[in-house]
Amino acid sequence: KFYEEVYKPRYKRLVVQPEEPKEEIQEEAKEEPEPKKEVIRVHYMNPVYQALQYLDYTEKENRTELKSLTGVDPVRIEWCAAFANAILEQSNIKSNKDHKYPLTARAFLDWGEPIVEPKMGDIVVFPRGDQGWQGHVGFYVKEQIIDGVLYYYILGGNQKNSVRVDLYEASKALGVRRSN
Repeated sequence: KFYEEVYKPRYKRLVVQPEEPKEEIQEEAKEEPEPKKEVIRVHYMNPVYQALQYLDYTEKENRTELKSLTGVDPVRIEWCAAFANAILEQSNIKSNKDHKYPLTARAFLDWGEPIVEPKMGDIVVFPRGDQGWQGHVGFYVKEQIIDGVLYYYILGGNQKNSVRVDLYEASKALGVRRSN
């Protein structure tokens, strides 16, 4: 179970549905069981909903699309902050593009309001590299405790050179922010 939920979370089928439930029609039982799906209800303007359309885009195979979205060349520039800004704008949320350093992840520590209990779509900033200005930014999806340690599922760009959901240890977060 640990392997399935932690090391292969991107292969777990994730279905996002609008907040308002629709009538469900029950079908006859099928012979083959369907793969396990995790249904997450989220408003269509939530950044997670907007970012999911780019899930599994890689900086090399989808270079043109990501460059068009973010305004930077993902092969040459660290693009997690540019991706977060683009997704916020698609979600009709004020981005961080007016910051003095809009392409740095840690600039998001000045964006919005600090939050203690994250909700889906909140911005989370983590340290990265050996320089004080370096970092990583992504969108909070959910959390999970593994062996007594709290982890956040983060949906972001430039995670292993692609848009994906990865686990990050919650205690290492520099900050969680929400649009004000």
